Parts: sequence; C-alpha cells; structure tokens
Amino acid sequence: MLGAEIVQSEFLDCELTTAYTSDLLSDVIANAVRTGRGALITIQAHENTVAVATLVGISAVIICNSRPIPDDMIEAAKNEGIAILRVSENQFTVSGKLYPLFIGSHKSN
Repeated sequence: MLGAEIVQSEFLDCELTTAYTSDLLSDVIANAVRTGRGALITIQAHENTVAVATLVGISAVIICNSRPIPDDMIEAAKNEGIAILRVSENQFTVSGKLYPLFIGSHKSN
C-alpha cells in the first residue's frame, strides 16, 4: 500500500490503530492520540521527532518526500523501539492512503 522503506527495523511489533500528520512537533505533543499504537506522518527527520514520538506513545514514524534520515534519529528510534519508515510520497497522500485503515477504530458504538 505505501511501498515504504523500513529504515529502522528493531521496533516493538504492534498493530497500528491511528495516525497523526504534522510537521510541527509541538502540535504532535498537544494533539496526537496517545494510544501507544499510532503512526506519525511527517517530514521532520531528526532526533527530536523520536523524542516527541516517545513522549506521546507513537510506535512508528513515517518520513515523507524521501527525506534523508540521520544516523542519530535511527539510533534514538532503535533505543526506543520505534519503527522508522520512509516513503517518496508527501504527507497528504500518505495520510489519505492510511485514513481508511484507521477510521473504523475511532467510531463510537
């Protein structure tokens, strides 16, 4: 579906139930759903992104636009058990592809 490259593959295996798209890390802290099973869709490829993901319980970071990912980000993600994936598409496209997978998990019964 995404054709993503797995950049950091030493992560805790879990089924993702939500995603949040933002390039402003303070926005992620304030608004991302804290499930421990979410993905962050962003272009922010640096170590601070992993710190924010850890803070809010995000399990996977999807870096868009084929951005280069620095070694310190990969090492931080490895230490925290967070997956890092890289895709060539932009945040809008990736969000659109993932939206149908997660929308059912947010409906109230």
